[in-house]
Amino acid sequence: MTLTDQYRDIADLPGTIPVFPLAGAILLPRGQLPLNIFEPRYLKMIDDALRGDRIIGMVQPDGEEAILASQMPDKQPPLCAIGCAGRLTSFAETGDGRIVITLTGISRFRIKSELTALTPYRQCEVDWNEFAGDLIAGHDQDKVSRERLLEILKEYLETHELQADWRAIRLSSNETLVNSLCTISPYGPREKQALLEAKTLEDRNQMLIALTEKALQELSPNDTTVQ
Repeated sequence: MTLTDQYRDIADLPGTIPVFPLAGAILLPRGQLPLNIFEPRYLKMIDDALRGDRIIGMVQPDGEEAILASQMPDKQPPLCAIGCAGRLTSFAETGDGRIVITLTGISRFRIKSELTALTPYRQCEVDWNEFAGDLIAGHDQDKVSRERLLEILKEYLETHELQADWRAIRLSSNETLVNSLCTISPYGPREKQALLEAKTLEDRNQMLIALTEKALQELSPNDTTVQ
């Protein structure tokens, strides 16, 4: 049993959570996201989370202007409506005042409203209902087109002269494989948000395949198809 298995029903999740706006970074259910925390407002958020339920919501700023504004401590740019909450499952302080953490994904959420909070970090009232399936490990993973994903992954790695641990890949469940590849994929904030919002795991898989095919075609513009 993992630390996130304790959340078996949306009633087990809080109605209000702190949110960490970060462009280009997504968290997915049971996936892991390492973060290097150094801004004072987010150091405070981690301290408070450790004293509380250890749940933090990852969400992207909504649009290019919002991404730029999110880097300014005095700005509160608009946020994408859907994010994913994770439990703080590892924590380490560094000698220069930073904190290195890992969030393990629990479930996606929809932002209902943002609170007028006294904390330096933002807090939102969230709704979990439409993502209840996220709490079921391996939900619909038997429908994933695994072989096609592995084919396109192999081609992408060979094209970029990259290596992979194929033994670990073969041992991964479909859910772990798809969500991990989405999290580490090199695509931009808009594409990452689309992957996050995909309704089913197979929808996310097909979107990841399509994005990778497009990236490969752009490297070989004379090719009309990706084999």
